[in-house]
Amino acid sequence: MSATSSTIVNLPDQKTATLPKRSYLNNEDGLLSWLLTGDHKRIAILYLISITFFFFIGGAFAGLIRLELLTPQPDLVASDTYNKFFSMHGIIMVFLFLVPSVPATLGNFLMPIMIGAKDLAFPKVNLLSWYLYWVGGLFTLAALVLGGVDTGWTFTTPLSTHYLNTHVVTAAVGIFIIGFSSIFTGLNFIVTIHRMRAPGMTWFRLPLFVWSNYAASILMVLGTPVLAITLVLVALERTIGIGVFDPTKGGDPLLFQHLFWFYSHPAVYIMILPGMGVISEVISTFSRKRVFGYTAVAFSSVAIALFGFFVWAHHMFIMGVSNYSALVFSLLTMLVAVPSAIKIFNWAFTLQKGSITFETPMLYAFGFMGLFTIGGMTGVFLGALGMDIHLTETYFIVAHFHFVMVGGMLMAFLSGVHFWWPKMTGRMYPESLSKLAAVTTFIGFNLTFLPQFILGYLGMPRRYHAYPPEFQVLNVLSTAGATVLGVGYMLPLLYLGWSLKYGAIAGNNPWQATGLEWQIQSPPLTENFIEVPIVDHEAYDYEWLAHKTEQEVTTVG
Repeated sequence: MSATSSTIVNLPDQKTATLPKRSYLNNEDGLLSWLLTGDHKRIAILYLISITFFFFIGGAFAGLIRLELLTPQPDLVASDTYNKFFSMHGIIMVFLFLVPSVPATLGNFLMPIMIGAKDLAFPKVNLLSWYLYWVGGLFTLAALVLGGVDTGWTFTTPLSTHYLNTHVVTAAVGIFIIGFSSIFTGLNFIVTIHRMRAPGMTWFRLPLFVWSNYAASILMVLGTPVLAITLVLVALERTIGIGVFDPTKGGDPLLFQHLFWFYSHPAVYIMILPGMGVISEVISTFSRKRVFGYTAVAFSSVAIALFGFFVWAHHMFIMGVSNYSALVFSLLTMLVAVPSAIKIFNWAFTLQKGSITFETPMLYAFGFMGLFTIGGMTGVFLGALGMDIHLTETYFIVAHFHFVMVGGMLMAFLSGVHFWWPKMTGRMYPESLSKLAAVTTFIGFNLTFLPQFILGYLGMPRRYHAYPPEFQVLNVLSTAGATVLGVGYMLPLLYLGWSLKYGAIAGNNPWQATGLEWQIQSPPLTENFIEVPIVDHEAYDYEWLAHKTEQEVTTVG
């Protein structure tokens, strides 16, 4: 593997460079032009602001959880309040940040441009999905303000239906509405990819980011209605006692688990698949190579989506499912790791003998590869029946989930934001500070969650706010790591905000990347393209890019 310390960043002369006079950012003025926009790029920015708001609310609850766990005794908050902390943290982070993070922001902004379209198929539905997101978010915030929810993010019955007096129905209604936002986004992406590709943009010329979002969209459209129906049944059982999950009325409490996890395990792939698409784009760009095994990586996204619907019961090994069912779902859990492993190995082969440079997006991508691999391997541990019985409901589960979702998804999201920030805003961010943020995030994350694997193995249950004194050292380490991690997340908020006014002018293609989005101005026009592009080359064709650049230089000369 060869690497260079030189940068590939190609910026225009800052003395003469200016932002384009007309772009999607200044085509119309006034707040109303944003709130009523049909432009997919503006809607993406609205989503970016919105999910950032909810991310820091969810993060505040994570900080409170870690403060409580500094000491073995519950000396910060009472047990009921602690239950509300981890419930609201999970609900906000999963449904209001992780699920919409990449599809609703980067996907919304880039999908039409990457395939040569002027917008998504249904612009008004796209705007409606953002409003539904906020209506659902306000219901969730209302549940928080009125006293919170203490069911955990999983709304487990019969706790959620019979034994708790918190605002379960309000939160459930919020998530129900957010689900429609997710369905509309997925439907829009599917129709757009099928019907609006530019001439020459065949399926196997699509960027892998599009393939990943396509697979995730299928999961959104097919899986989210199951969650919506499940939450409606929980609300009805809680309010009028219909008895679907109540064994005293002929119901089945395990039915809730089947319904909830039938959505919620595919939801893991709704979250992670778009992030994998980001990593494919970043690794190709900063190693100057076509993604190794393009077809295998593309089909692995579809395979992950397919297998995702057949592994839900591995969350239920200790709940009384039959030994035969447990064996089948254990085997399927092992199989779903295969397409994910294909991606990791193919990215590694892409890096081999590549001309690698270490810009900020690439640092986040390396972080993703390492952390997601650990998260995936520990998932295989939990797919093994004997290990799962020992480790389930312990901090091992917490660490595993966060290695996949935070170490994986959030690192991919930050990689994508840094990669496409010059395209979205037309400006660069301070590279040294952004590299510091990437390294800080990686160190803080590992310091936070690696001790939790040990805690879980030693038997510390999750969702407890008191624990034996012998676990305190590891919990203090974890809380210290969370502090470092918080700094790592605050830094991008500060320097990206600073860059909006003071950042260097980026030019159209600062990374010398090959996608259609890099062949147009930064920030893009409202209509994306002056003329409909005709695609005559494969994805990640750097020879085509070099030839095109040479022609442009010759023409200018």
